[in-house]
Amino acid sequence: VKDASMIPEHAFPFVNYFFTRAVICILSILLSVFADGIAMAEKPNMILIMADDLGYGDLSCYGNEAFETPRLDQMATEGLRFTDFHSSGPVCSPTRAGLMTGRYQQRSGIPGVIYASFEANRHHGLFPSEITFPELVQQAGYQTAMFGKWHLGYREKFNPIHHGFQKFRGYVSGNIDYHSHIDRMGVFDWWNGDRLENEKGYSTTLMTEHALDFVGENKESPFCLYLAYEAPHDPYQGPSDPPIRVEGKVVPNRYAKGQIPRAYREMVQTMDHGIGQVLDLLKALKLDRKTLVFFLSDNGANKNGSNGALRGYKGSLWEGGHRVPAIAWWPSIIPPNCVCDDLSISLDV
Repeated sequence: VKDASMIPEHAFPFVNYFFTRAVICILSILLSVFADGIAMAEKPNMILIMADDLGYGDLSCYGNEAFETPRLDQMATEGLRFTDFHSSGPVCSPTRAGLMTGRYQQRSGIPGVIYASFEANRHHGLFPSEITFPELVQQAGYQTAMFGKWHLGYREKFNPIHHGFQKFRGYVSGNIDYHSHIDRMGVFDWWNGDRLENEKGYSTTLMTEHALDFVGENKESPFCLYLAYEAPHDPYQGPSDPPIRVEGKVVPNRYAKGQIPRAYREMVQTMDHGIGQVLDLLKALKLDRKTLVFFLSDNGANKNGSNGALRGYKGSLWEGGHRVPAIAWWPSIIPPNCVCDDLSISLDV
């Protein structure tokens, strides 16, 4: 185009898009040419952290005045905070399918939630034939691990270890009791790889501990870690609350008066503390300048959380259902105090 004034104003986003794609293609070619000369130690580490049902207004760096989230606030201050970032689905399973494959989740047959109920679609899941990002980075020489919530299939053939993760500790359902690790149908759901394992502890804390161990074990090699926290999805249980669910029977969630807002705060802050521990370890091991940490939520909050001024909640196609907090942190690459207002989606990750 010789004269930019010839381009209609409404066409600029499309021109921008194709220019960006052209730049990406050129960079991809250059990277492929020089890839053989890049030492293994120079490959950046990647940590992807996903919260569950965390709303746009649930972090203090996004305007929450009810309680503070100092470590995520610190992550935003030291990195890049997105203001117009969206999950690819307004509920759990679809967003996670899109995140794993980089494609709209309908293409892999997961347009909605995979339910725990035996009468629903519990038999369904993300088939091993799907190409996932952990498979690709493992082929590139990375150590891979996932700790936390999978929610892409209950059957063993859908397990994360069949999708490129060399290590998996966590659960495969939509939510578990934070203490007894039992799903809402009364089924015990805590796995070590493709084997059930009765590991004691508060689920959020266990996920953090496994993440810290994995980073420490792989400080000399490139790694890709997917840390999928349960918080602040129900059941609403803080670290000191008693178990609710028991194995072999369906028990409805019951809460004392005032428990939900108090537990919700503790759940988010326990996750916040764990993320801070991960960042601290990266700095202590001098890995922070070679590690990209990306934080996001799988969808908006329900009515027990905050979506700020946005309309709607989890499950809704109003922005409250899918516009979520997102933060990127990489000290050597991303300058501090950056804010990105560009429209972005979890598929971009």
